[in-house]
Amino acid sequence: MTASVETHEFQSEARQLLQLMIHSIYSNKDIFLRELVSNASDALDKLRLETYRDKELQADTSDLHIEILIDSEARTLTVRDNGIGMSRDDVVNLLGTIAKSGTAEFLRKLKESQDSAASRDLIGQFGVGFYSSFMVADKVTVLTRRAGTDEGVRWESTGEGTYTIEPATDVADGTSVILYLKPADAEDHLFDYAAPSKIREIVKRYSDFITWPVRMLGEASGDEAPAFETVNSMKALWARAKDEVTDDEYHEFYKHISHDWNNPAETIRVQAEGTFEYQALLFLPSQAPLDLFMRERKRGVQLYVRRVFIMDDCDALMPEYLRFVKGVVDAQDLSLNMSREILQQDRQIQLIRKRLVKRVLSTVKTMMTDNEERYATFWKEFGRAVKEGLLDDFDNREAILEICSFDSTHEPEKPTTLRQYVERMKDGQEHIYYLTGESRQSIERSPHLEAFQAKGYEVLVLTDPIDEMWVDSVNGFDGKQFQSIAKGQVDLETEEERKTAEEQREGFADLLTWMTGTLSESVKEVRLSSRLTTSPACIVGDEHDLTPTLEKMYRAMGQELPPIKRILELNPTHPLVTGLRTAQSERKDDADLAESVELLYGMALLAEGGELTDPARFNTLLATRLEKTL
Repeated sequence: MTASVETHEFQSEARQLLQLMIHSIYSNKDIFLRELVSNASDALDKLRLETYRDKELQADTSDLHIEILIDSEARTLTVRDNGIGMSRDDVVNLLGTIAKSGTAEFLRKLKESQDSAASRDLIGQFGVGFYSSFMVADKVTVLTRRAGTDEGVRWESTGEGTYTIEPATDVADGTSVILYLKPADAEDHLFDYAAPSKIREIVKRYSDFITWPVRMLGEASGDEAPAFETVNSMKALWARAKDEVTDDEYHEFYKHISHDWNNPAETIRVQAEGTFEYQALLFLPSQAPLDLFMRERKRGVQLYVRRVFIMDDCDALMPEYLRFVKGVVDAQDLSLNMSREILQQDRQIQLIRKRLVKRVLSTVKTMMTDNEERYATFWKEFGRAVKEGLLDDFDNREAILEICSFDSTHEPEKPTTLRQYVERMKDGQEHIYYLTGESRQSIERSPHLEAFQAKGYEVLVLTDPIDEMWVDSVNGFDGKQFQSIAKGQVDLETEEERKTAEEQREGFADLLTWMTGTLSESVKEVRLSSRLTTSPACIVGDEHDLTPTLEKMYRAMGQELPPIKRILELNPTHPLVTGLRTAQSERKDDADLAESVELLYGMALLAEGGELTDPARFNTLLATRLEKTL
């Protein structure tokens, strides 16, 4: 070793990081090349900027590029650029010391991770820059020369705690990073980074859209030596002017990132400028994927930083209820490396997310008015997912309600928006009426609808499981409260009808009291109804009771619930109910009368799609009653 060669120790945290990376197992080591290409791209950006600032700087910027060279026999991989380069001090500061604000947090998180998947996520989250090279290389050599200087620098390390640094002559402009790859039969033999095809694949995946050309040697042709070929497209659609991109290009790009055969329903471009700049290109699919409601599905859009791919499914950028949205987000200043605290990333990510969600919802709203057919298809495919946002996205709840559509009793074949429902409301109507159930057919046959249909009140028909939950958590829409027609008291009566009802209640008082006692194990109250016109009885809940469907859902999930008693309402004009009143007043056989009341309750339970507690007893009672009529 000559006297000009200096040996230095890595700063303590750098040693810890190197050891953790070298001796831990990561299933995705490909990111080392992404980091090296990103560094090279940054060096090219800095040189171009420096030549603008310093007109005296002697630097050739006519062909700025990145080259990747592979020597399969020697098992070396070289990433070189003709960018700004580094001085000796730069090399010591940048390659020998990583004690910056994010490093300690990265190390802490990495040590806490107990499995390779969590470790892999952290690598992608924090970025490990140049040091990720030691995941795939036994030794790394850096040759670099700062633009405008004559002396080069050679840096070298095996990642074992020390590095050497010395002056170097005949160093080309920029920086060359030479990786002496680990043997092909090591644990990562499936990822042979001395194979050109593997390197091309990584570049296409992670660095396809960076500004500068990434070149590799192509195949030799006959006697001709192989020539360099550009392997990245450099075509970031989101960075081009709108009038420069055709619909076909958008569609092809969507198919590429989504693996969907169909064209998207809508294309959304977002351009944010100012103190925090980013661009986004989002797509609303035209058809729901098969895994839309599967737990193991992936969600989120692709995240880029200055056109460098960071992660595939960044779920932090899109909420769960918009998991079907595809696309890319490219931030200019988003820090995913160790130079910033993770908290800063979170704040920026949240700002992006907030803006993107608003744009997606406003796009769907525009679709409602500009293309009703396309909107109807979109809602049919994704409406169930969108309605999940009513439960957890409080900031955008009104915007979500604006784009929702529901079946209703107004036009059976055409869903209605809430805005349209409110515009059709009767004078003096204070609530938006709805009824939940397992199917439209069962709801249309429900006795709860009778008075509403007779009086011309529109009722929303809600059949999605999610409908059972959001209607209780949403206050209302446009100042109108949601009201289940199967809960609480319903007042549809005129003043005259109300007086008649009062008179009826007086005549039914004894029957109601007796029936309440007879059915005390099943119901909390028996009362007269103003919602029935043709059915003899129906079962309703108190205002804050769980619906039967929601109760079954909770029980199916293993949640123990106390027995929920509901209310039996009687139609005072139905012959069966008036006959019961007469029979009870004449004190006919109490046992037979009690069985008749039990049958009436069972009929009401079945009419709403409920389940009998003792079906066999119900059948026996019914058969006995039928036999007596013959």
